Amino acid sequence: MDLNKAKNYLKKHSFLKKIVLNFLMHPVKTRPQWWIRIFMPFYIKRGKGSVIYRSVRKDIVPFNIFVLGSKSVIEDYSAINNAVGNLVIGSNTRVGIGNTIIGPVTISDNVNIGQNVTISGLNHNYEDPSKTISEQGVSTMPIKIENDVWIGANSVVLPGVQIGNHSVIGAGSIITKDIPPYSVAVGNPARIVKRYDMDLKEWVNVNLSNK
Repeated sequence: MDLNKAKNYLKKHSFLKKIVLNFLMHPVKTRPQWWIRIFMPFYIKRGKGSVIYRSVRKDIVPFNIFVLGSKSVIEDYSAINNAVGNLVIGSNTRVGIGNTIIGPVTISDNVNIGQNVTISGLNHNYEDPSKTISEQGVSTMPIKIENDVWIGANSVVLPGVQIGNHSVIGAGSIITKDIPPYSVAVGNPARIVKRYDMDLKEWVNVNLSNK
């Protein structure tokens, strides 16, 4: 039985799924059990010259993908988590101090992410008021950050968002919708304030009064 078939089988058998998840994930700490973490060097994929600092919290499980490309760095006190979706980080990318990245997330090459940034493809379900939010599970929508993006410190990227090539996200911004390539976006919620004009070969201010 391959991995996808096993996942589909467990989805149809909730009791068995709970047993397997408790074996793999601590039910209170919500992180991989210690006996899973000791095998982590064998199931994560890291490119040549990549660095993960010792203080990084690695909630990485074997049943989803984790990839860190060559010469990429995850700096101190960050948390990376692929428990609910794949986490793929390209080459020559730097994840700054104190970041939180929860899959499903794809970050491409030559991306710079500032300090204390949250990028999460996960949402908690809340729609049934007769149950606590913690009882209602989670839903996911993949995030994609394309090549050569700079995300400023203290920003938040919400589930389902795509950020295009060579875009800049200002510090403290909340990204709630897609940002097209060659754009500068700032604010809460983030709005595009500049775009690169390929004909003029220069950055052009966007008239926010027309938005």
